[in-house]
Amino acid sequence: MSELLLVRHGETEWSRSGRHTGLTDVPLTEVGEGQATALRPLLAERTVSLVLASPLGRAVRTAELAGLTDIHTDPDLREWDYGGYEGVTTPEIQRTRPDWYLWDDGVIPGPAGHPGETLEEVGARADRVLARIASRLEPADDGDVVLVAHGHFLRVLTARRLGLPPAAGALFRLDTATVSRIGTEHGRPALVAWNTPSAGTSGKAGTSGTSGSSGASGSGASAVAIPDGAPETASDASPGRVGTGAGAASAR
Repeated sequence: MSELLLVRHGETEWSRSGRHTGLTDVPLTEVGEGQATALRPLLAERTVSLVLASPLGRAVRTAELAGLTDIHTDPDLREWDYGGYEGVTTPEIQRTRPDWYLWDDGVIPGPAGHPGETLEEVGARADRVLARIASRLEPADDGDVVLVAHGHFLRVLTARRLGLPPAAGALFRLDTATVSRIGTEHGRPALVAWNTPSAGTSGKAGTSGTSGSSGASGSGASAVAIPDGAPETASDASPGRVGTGAGAASAR
């Protein structure tokens, strides 16, 4: 059956250090490129009907190294705009806002080019992506749809796909260079596997189900947005919070 496959990009310098990476185009590290390449076995045996990637270089490069082809970029797949918190770690933010938590408190406006986004605005982008790919997920045997993007955005999109509010994305820890799968059960969206790393990568494993494998070898991305239309962050964990990971692995 057709599934929605979510691929978070490989490690960057900012994801390794826990700096919030929204619109800043930070490249993959050497480790991140190795992680992305090691994703090929998880994808190579699946039939893929559509590959969409964030236009940011770390996502496109991950898609290429993972062996995906006919890659189209979609601006709605970009990461959360962290505004004034771009490039800042959670511990640094909490020096002046001790109880700050992204999913509850959001971001502050930043300089030109980083106005910041509300959680609701990120959720609206996720809804637009899901609306555009809905017809590709309906046929049971028409191939999977693969989205290659960023940690916080993919967590919000997962919540929306499952019929939950955007804030429920806080429940889905997502590490770099992982593959997650959303399928269906009795006609309703359901998680099939989550936060699945490739064997032999340095990424940390999360909770995963049966891992499957998708499409194609080679590379090449076309900067074509679908018509109609970092980590990057430090640990989201703080005392008393439920459902989030700890350490830089959970940064976007």
